[in-house]
Amino acid sequence: MQTSVINRFYTDIHHITKATISLRATGIGNEELALVDGRLAQVVKMEGDMVTLQVFSGTEGIANDAKVSFLGTAPELEVDERLRGRFFNAFGKPLDEWPAPTGRKREIGGPPVNPVRRKQPNTPIFTGIAGIDLNNTILGGQKIPFFADPDQPYNEVMATVALRAKADKIILGGMGLSNDDLLFFKDTFRRAGVLDKIIAFVNTTEDPPVERLLVPDMVLTAAEFFAVDKDEQVLVLLTDMTLYADALSIVSNRMDQIPSKDSMPGSLYSDLARIYEKAVQFEGKGSITIIAVTTLNQGDITHAIPDNTGYITEGQLFLRKDSETGKVIIDPFRSLSRLKQLVIGKQTREDHPQIMNACIRLYADAAEARIKKENGFELTDYDIRTLAYARDYTAELLSIDVQMDMDEMLNKAWQLISKHFQPDETGIRQELVDRYWMN
Repeated sequence: MQTSVINRFYTDIHHITKATISLRATGIGNEELALVDGRLAQVVKMEGDMVTLQVFSGTEGIANDAKVSFLGTAPELEVDERLRGRFFNAFGKPLDEWPAPTGRKREIGGPPVNPVRRKQPNTPIFTGIAGIDLNNTILGGQKIPFFADPDQPYNEVMATVALRAKADKIILGGMGLSNDDLLFFKDTFRRAGVLDKIIAFVNTTEDPPVERLLVPDMVLTAAEFFAVDKDEQVLVLLTDMTLYADALSIVSNRMDQIPSKDSMPGSLYSDLARIYEKAVQFEGKGSITIIAVTTLNQGDITHAIPDNTGYITEGQLFLRKDSETGKVIIDPFRSLSRLKQLVIGKQTREDHPQIMNACIRLYADAAEARIKKENGFELTDYDIRTLAYARDYTAELLSIDVQMDMDEMLNKAWQLISKHFQPDETGIRQELVDRYWMN
């Protein structure tokens, strides 16, 4: 029964699931917000005049005659310079005692940038981590995920990237963060004195899981404001996209949709692409670079979430623990930045491509020597030297706790190769050997 056309509220709910309600209503917009018995909800489906709303905090206790009030607007964020240095929840409300910033209202979740406005990425973003800068250089405007097991320190790596990256704004989207992780990010940024360029939108483990679905849109709406309106270089950090996808699955299952692979919704690819395709280098403007964590279930790279992510993004960065040294590294074999060829040796030192390839090839030779050793075969002198090199390469260069500038990485790579090998064993061009070899 509609009780008021002007106020647009209804009291006749047809169907209730654990996460959604359905009712007949007219004049309703897609993704419009509503209040259901005082709880915030959003339109997720419309078939004729039958409207389905997702209730963010769940539907427990909602009766069929509960009051449903439509608010006439989709989720919005007020964008302004005063967003910086602040932490917000999934709805854009402050998590501190300070008042909410006021500014221009922007509807969240808009479409990706028109390809005509996109420029090919051409500017490297250095993080101080050799597994990224040396082996898998990231460019402004690129989209790339971290793949990591849940017990690996991926949030620490994300914080390191935020502190080292040459970006005007760092916008963090935390989905399913523990309170410890939230405090870690806050304390790390505060101690480093960089809060003035940090903005964060956070859903914690204590918040309803479906609220995670708003976080990437809030983050990217803020990112577009600073990249387009302010011509700034914006780095977006999203963690954890697996928990985001799990929230998609929760809503899909509770709406009785038929699941696809690994219980994920059939729309998973388009849901992820809608986020990742916001990465862009604008012509004559700023850029949005997206680095996102995707945690793996027992290292399963074939799961629907990393599988779909790999099709959308421009490479991946694998975190793993090295069995020899116990160090966490960016795996040089399974990591790839597809755009690095645009800048290495051009905007970095001329020896970058050659020394990078030599380091990884010799590291691969060490992996073969390790297999020989484990199977009881006799090792050659070269095998022994590759194993010693691999330990040094891992501990002194690949480890995520080793941070240095780009030229220092290149010099360290030459030093390690020169220590264990002769020039003719490296495959490096002679003119570069003559210039950079360290005796």
